[in-house]
Amino acid sequence: MHHIDKKELQQWYKGFTKDCPSGQLNQEEFARIYKQFFPFGNPKSFAEHVFKVFDKNNNGTIDFREFIAALSITSRGKLDEKLQWAFQLYDINNDGLITYDEMLKIVQSIYDMTGEMVKLPPDEDTAEKRVNKIFALMDLNHDHQLTFEEFKEGSKKDPTIVQALSLYDGLV
Repeated sequence: MHHIDKKELQQWYKGFTKDCPSGQLNQEEFARIYKQFFPFGNPKSFAEHVFKVFDKNNNGTIDFREFIAALSITSRGKLDEKLQWAFQLYDINNDGLITYDEMLKIVQSIYDMTGEMVKLPPDEDTAEKRVNKIFALMDLNHDHQLTFEEFKEGSKKDPTIVQALSLYDGLV
């Protein structure tokens, strides 16, 4: 885990127990937190995907340890670690590859979440256009799926992809 000092950890714990006195955050509560940040969009689908990455033991809830582990990567992690985390988010079925459809599901959920808040360039104004653009850059062997290597190299070539992945940096 990345260095989070004791005082900071206590602040996070205080906030966490205030938001979920049971010490366990379920999917609905998690989605509610996202709704506070995106009141004009629909964050439900995106929150579900992120929840799965946080819920390491797949028990349907996030405890403080899981919460802080994910937080330390997304806020303090090195670029490769953040990319690994993002890769897990996009790799919905956990088979080590991101298919076009998986990427589309996540990007569509991000678009649904941000609603009209973000003004997008014409070549990215739909989820399909955005995913086509990402795959054109990253899918070097044109097999319609991305390995972690392709994803990592592509993200380093186009920093805007990493910025788009950081949407949740301010959230978590």
